[in-house]
Amino acid sequence: MERYIAIDNVCAWPNLTWLPDGTIITTIFNQPCHGLCEGDVECWASEDGGRVWRLRGTPAVHEPGTNRMNVAAGLAANGDMIVLASGWSHRPPVGQSAGHGAPAHPLLPWVCRSTDGGRSWQHAGTLSAPAGQEHAIPFGDIIQLADGCLGVSLYAGGGAFFYASADDGNSWQHRSTIRGDGLTETTLLTLPDGHVLACARTEGDQHLELFRSTDHGASWQQEQVLSQGSQHPAGLLNLPDGRVLLTYGDRRQDHWGIEVRVSNDAGHSWNPPLRVVELEGGDLGYPATVPGHDETLVTAWYCHGVAAHQRYHMGVAIWRVGEIE
Repeated sequence: MERYIAIDNVCAWPNLTWLPDGTIITTIFNQPCHGLCEGDVECWASEDGGRVWRLRGTPAVHEPGTNRMNVAAGLAANGDMIVLASGWSHRPPVGQSAGHGAPAHPLLPWVCRSTDGGRSWQHAGTLSAPAGQEHAIPFGDIIQLADGCLGVSLYAGGGAFFYASADDGNSWQHRSTIRGDGLTETTLLTLPDGHVLACARTEGDQHLELFRSTDHGASWQQEQVLSQGSQHPAGLLNLPDGRVLLTYGDRRQDHWGIEVRVSNDAGHSWNPPLRVVELEGGDLGYPATVPGHDETLVTAWYCHGVAAHQRYHMGVAIWRVGEIE
């Protein structure tokens, strides 16, 4: 296993997108705090399988007094990259802090699109909130559905909502509610058979629960609990051998790190948890995983610091499932 401080001095909350040419794009928040000041959504690129990262573009440049920090990202069917970016109002300039609990209002997500691999960006409009909600916060991967649409999850008011786009990501409509209460950050995965998994962070003790749709996200069935409390949020990936990989951050006291579980049967059952990375302290996690080079996997997360590096950063591990099984 290889491990790197990939991007320094950022809180990040990384989302990873694998491009057809093998480049990996991470979409991040570019300030070293929990959104308590102004800041932007940036894209950084690695062309060597996750070892070296360079700033490539900025999908969402904040307006004065706000930030852009909450994202979902992925590829349109035509290969364009799409980022949905929301954020918060009443944010002071970089170098100042609003403080936790300071008044702020969620901003509706911008629909951001790049036709050149994340280098330049255009805004295609704003995504509206579901009925009865004032906002909607995007999270996780934008996925391609078997019916030809794109799909994404957003959360608001304790519910997780599924949106679809029939025009390759230019406009989005609320297709269904995954569950209307008790859920926050939810990530999606289209399985080879066309079914869709949704793995959601719960409120309360903040464990993970799995949902499945067999009709392209029109309806959802709740299936099972996948983690203990304080183990969240999820990342999902189809492995080349047909298995499904679940990745999540472990924030339990004195158990800090990044863990994975593997399913051999399309998410119906799961092997016991495996530890990928040990970390220090509780402000960490939000892992995302994509294929690397030479049959490796690349997992990125954020952390407020480790003993050898006392700053917020995006960390990366390059590894193989067989190394930890």
